[in-house]
Amino acid sequence: MNSVILIMIVVYLTAMVIIGAVFSKRNQNADDFYLGGRKLGPLVTAMSAEASDMSSWLLMGLPGLALIGSFAEASWTAIGLAVGTYLNWLIVAKRIRRYSSRIDAVTIPDYFSKRYGDHKNILSLIAALVIIVFFVPYTASGFSACGKLFNSLFGIDYKVAMIASAVVIVLYTTLGGFLAASTTDLIQSIVMTIALAVVLIYGINAAGGWEQVVTNVKALPGFVDFGAIYNAKTNSKDPYNALTILSTMAWGLGYFGMPHILLRFMAIEDPKKLKTSRRIASVWVVISMGLAIVIGLVGFGMVKAGAIADLADSERIIIEIAKLIASHGVLTSMVAGLILAGILAATMSTSDSQLLAASSSASQNIMQEFFHVKLSQKHSMILARVSVVIISAIAVLVALDQNSSIFRVVSFAWAGFGAAFGPVVLFSLFWRRSNKWGALAGMLTGGIMVFVWKFVVRNAFAGTILDIYELLPAFILACVAIVVISLLTKAPEKEITDLYDEVKQSKA
Repeated sequence: MNSVILIMIVVYLTAMVIIGAVFSKRNQNADDFYLGGRKLGPLVTAMSAEASDMSSWLLMGLPGLALIGSFAEASWTAIGLAVGTYLNWLIVAKRIRRYSSRIDAVTIPDYFSKRYGDHKNILSLIAALVIIVFFVPYTASGFSACGKLFNSLFGIDYKVAMIASAVVIVLYTTLGGFLAASTTDLIQSIVMTIALAVVLIYGINAAGGWEQVVTNVKALPGFVDFGAIYNAKTNSKDPYNALTILSTMAWGLGYFGMPHILLRFMAIEDPKKLKTSRRIASVWVVISMGLAIVIGLVGFGMVKAGAIADLADSERIIIEIAKLIASHGVLTSMVAGLILAGILAATMSTSDSQLLAASSSASQNIMQEFFHVKLSQKHSMILARVSVVIISAIAVLVALDQNSSIFRVVSFAWAGFGAAFGPVVLFSLFWRRSNKWGALAGMLTGGIMVFVWKFVVRNAFAGTILDIYELLPAFILACVAIVVISLLTKAPEKEITDLYDEVKQSKA
């Protein structure tokens, strides 16, 4: 069983590296490495954006939440993300594609500085530092998921497995750059979808059928209540009030500031095809998150039916179901291998995009744009690849703790990007009067408030009205900072406002 699963996973990983090697020949310069020459088609744009968005929390974090009775949290998070996905594609995608192309920006920090005429690249520097700070733990959570997977399956030492997985991800990312990451993300989204469907069908059967699953979850108070969370210690339900629901749905605000998603918008070859991408992406997100939550409920039914043991780590539920599937023979072991490759796919599709965004911040925005280090195209490519390796090494060090919660780590990093970048992106696209000082104030306010709210306010006021997801208050305060500081400081130069008007009126 283990041999067949391992063969399937090795074949999958090898295929990813081969894709990286193939696309390495298409990287003629750093712009190709980071943005693929703006040559993505609508399908690749849609699926690579969403696959890089979902990460390992789709196949581990979200089902794990539903399994332990946090159905309300999982559901409202998914609803917020679905709404955020659609709105991001609807109002941001086409305009940021036009704007970034018009000002020749290939990274998000680069876009901020050029959009606001920041010739000293202060905005670019701060944005690059924000990306590095929040992407390191985000990437580390992906490496951790890989380590947990191999440790649970084969008994391989967690650290060894985690580092080996990181090496594979780094290898194909440094080889192929953005085009390789986007192409593998498309493949990985397909694998993730198949994995979710197979696990769900098998799990329902192992739990005694759908009716039995429903009966089991209904027997526990608040387990499938949108307004409550099941408390296993007291076998009762704790209220999930309107403010908590609102703060949970605020996950959707994070989309407006996700660098690896915004880069997909910037990279599409034809902006007119973004409508097709939006439809594909929105449908896939709704279906995949819905399946993940239902798998958590089915997993609870399987535990009640005795099909699998009660789990100390609920995020391993899909791994345990895959192991059960594999126990039926060689063919089912191959299916299980595909499922487990799906977990790797979810992890890798996010990690590769994050590594590219973080390395571009270090090499392009900090070294070359802020410190004005002059490099040839060849040396620029070398620096880009070295940056990927260095960022990965730091993420590996952060991922050494195997007991960290993937969902919680991702939620914090998501809040950081959503609050620091989301308001700046929206105001840069839709408010003519916003200026570089407002953008800088909003970026700093959003990023700092995520830390303050999570580690100071929520700890000091636990269990009160202020104990809410840090993204919501940080996002609001960042918006206020942009408006107030922009109005208190000098209006943007005519050159900047003329460019804004040109992009707004453009139909290309």
